[in-house]
Amino acid sequence: MAGIYIHIPFCHSKCAYCDFFSTSGSNGRATFVESLSREWAMRRHELGDAPVRTIYLGGGTPSILSTDELNIIASLLPVSKLDEFTLEANPEDISIQRVKDMISIGINRISIGVQSLNDRELLAVGRRHTSQDAIEAIATIRKAGISNISADLIYGLPEQTADSWRESVQRLSECGITHLSAYALSYEPGTRLYAMLRAGKIKEASQELSEEMYNILCETMARQGFLHYEISNFAIPGMHSRHNSSYWDYTPYLGLGPGAHSFDGQVRRVNPSRLQSYNEAMMAGRIFYETEEETPVDRLNDIIITAMRTKEGLCMEKFRQAGGDFALTRLKRNANVFIKSGRIVCTDTSMYIPERYWLVSDAILRELLID
Repeated sequence: MAGIYIHIPFCHSKCAYCDFFSTSGSNGRATFVESLSREWAMRRHELGDAPVRTIYLGGGTPSILSTDELNIIASLLPVSKLDEFTLEANPEDISIQRVKDMISIGINRISIGVQSLNDRELLAVGRRHTSQDAIEAIATIRKAGISNISADLIYGLPEQTADSWRESVQRLSECGITHLSAYALSYEPGTRLYAMLRAGKIKEASQELSEEMYNILCETMARQGFLHYEISNFAIPGMHSRHNSSYWDYTPYLGLGPGAHSFDGQVRRVNPSRLQSYNEAMMAGRIFYETEEETPVDRLNDIIITAMRTKEGLCMEKFRQAGGDFALTRLKRNANVFIKSGRIVCTDTSMYIPERYWLVSDAILRELLID
């Protein structure tokens, strides 16, 4: 099995917190779509004979593309036997007709950027929609015929309190979504929010508040029947993100577009985040990606980091097959102190971090890495 990720580098405007590669406005979309078709033609062989089961259009804001542009992209790809075809969208781009057009293209899952259901918080980070817009967009998606709906939330936003966060989580969990991704706000250099933080115009949420919000998230979603299957992801049983799960279980995927990453099972590649250079390379028929150099130890550590983010954790036999008995012994030695304290559970078949320790999992994972 394999997946395809396509990075759409266009947005209506740049949100204050966002450090994903994108450009404001829609100039150059036609050229980009042509470049994308050329890259697919050059690189489709990287997946070998593995059947493509998932496609994910991310960004940026893929819903900024017209139906014709989406149709051109879909016509390039093997969409006939997909388990999941996801498009990221913002509430302001949703209408009954737009969703029906997406369905006709083959899209069967929409991931909608909500971020908050508090209008003051949305305004503080430059979102273009209101809380009511988001709720209505989700209802519209369902009415048009797509029931597999994921939503994104962010905790630790400026102006956000534990109570306002609880209200956002509760309301969103009740409005018909099947999947939720929730992330702690990160102040990334180069973003407007980072500049505001450095200038003293806003304050970062305390560690105590972040922990309280995370606990509210976990408790609320559990009451609503969602499974917490990865540190930042919750799903109604059977509705987990099949595409994103490929990143955590080492399924090969091909990334197209500027800023996209790929992994063929052995080698990781990344397209630089430069739209004009990407277009120029594609029009000239040149490969644009850069290969990320990884040692065998790097690859083993990648397996540890990705697998231990999930509820299932790390399969001991798969890790032994990848690194041998020596690597497995080193891993168990590194994990021993955490196993004794209950922060890691280790059985004959798997090793995982219990949910109550996921918020501090980064500190645990650092100590697990093999050197």
